Amino acid sequence: CETCSKEEAKYRCPRCMKYSCSLLCVKKHKLALSCNGVRDKTAFVSVNEFTDLNLLSDYRFLEDVGRTADAAARHCIVHSPATKRLLYCLRNKARGCNIELKTLPVGFTKRRENSTTFNSMENKFYWHLKLIFPHCHAEYTLKGVPDDKTLADILKPYIDPVESDPVVCQRLKIYTASPQSDVRILMKIENRNRNSVRYNELDASRSLLDNLKGKVIIEYPTLFVVLKTLKNDMVILGQDGSEPAENSDSESSSLSSVEEGEIRDSS
Repeated sequence: CETCSKEEAKYRCPRCMKYSCSLLCVKKHKLALSCNGVRDKTAFVSVNEFTDLNLLSDYRFLEDVGRTADAAARHCIVHSPATKRLLYCLRNKARGCNIELKTLPVGFTKRRENSTTFNSMENKFYWHLKLIFPHCHAEYTLKGVPDDKTLADILKPYIDPVESDPVVCQRLKIYTASPQSDVRILMKIENRNRNSVRYNELDASRSLLDNLKGKVIIEYPTLFVVLKTLKNDMVILGQDGSEPAENSDSESSSLSSVEEGEIRDSS
């Protein structure tokens, strides 16, 4: 058992392939690794390991994708004038702030989750925001985050040793124990090839709106909080030595890679 290291393993998690000996250890490993125990239908399988079962799984996966896409196309909300006006307003207001906001069709996971609104009276966005802490395998979803709030203030309830929630602080103790100067906030650059994933580093002292200007956002921002002292595989644009920093305004507007990933997720 990879959880307690005492008993003989009887089960293997379909998601992360960890061995467990009992229901208690299964629950512990899910909690520790934020694992849902559901097999990843899109996981890479090499040609040498590809079997008839993998082929059947892929066939069923494509059938599920087809059913999901068909159901989304038939959904009454897709043809609702009110929905179209709301999305047009959000994209238009974002464009006025120099943010390229892109929305996905109904049925996609991020479209269903997104709760971003724009308050015309205050002339302010209230963003749906996702925070991911890779070193602790933790993620949190925030709703109604005002665009004039600084990133440092957004992160205080999570990584500040004094102001953070005790439960959250315990889970993110790697971050709370590190100096604030070691914390880096990254956001993935959209519309790049999968073999060329890059991230922009954001300024924690500036507002959310200022950090999003000149960026492409798919539905809502997703921020990755990492530590300089710990190794991670995230390459920051302009700091890998292979290419210079780019202006985000020049990024392509193609959504093919994003839509493909969202179709798999929504199935």
